[in-house]
Amino acid sequence: MNFSEFLEFSDNTRKAYEKMCEPLCRKFQLPQTAFDILMFLANNPQYRTASDIVQIRKIKANLVSFHVEKLVKEGLLERRSLPEDRRKIILACTPKAQPVAKQGREMQQAFIRAVTAGIHEEDLQMLCEMINRIGSNTAEIIKTGRIQE
Repeated sequence: MNFSEFLEFSDNTRKAYEKMCEPLCRKFQLPQTAFDILMFLANNPQYRTASDIVQIRKIKANLVSFHVEKLVKEGLLERRSLPEDRRKIILACTPKAQPVAKQGREMQQAFIRAVTAGIHEEDLQMLCEMINRIGSNTAEIIKTGRIQE
């Protein structure tokens, strides 16, 4: 695989995921970015702030702010002050968000099944190990700005 093929693979995976999200986004009248933010918060309860979304998901702060505001207005998210630090605002999914999150998780699982269709279980395990290794390697490059030989 050359560099162009690697980038194309990554881009096509993202495009395929977004394509699978389209029916749910239409159903719940959510833009893709708002849906991604909601699913990120629903699937990762350890991350609770807009800053977390910016840092982890790499979505621009102004987009996060815009879409969080939309999700709050729609009643899918609520802002809460932390009891120990009232200046810090956390985001929480509301009960109204639960059907979106449930159907979103089902769609995400269907996406994983679709993109891994035809891969034997042993190969799938190896693929997961490789993806984890690539994730570690890229995190190290981001952290240090260097390629480790």
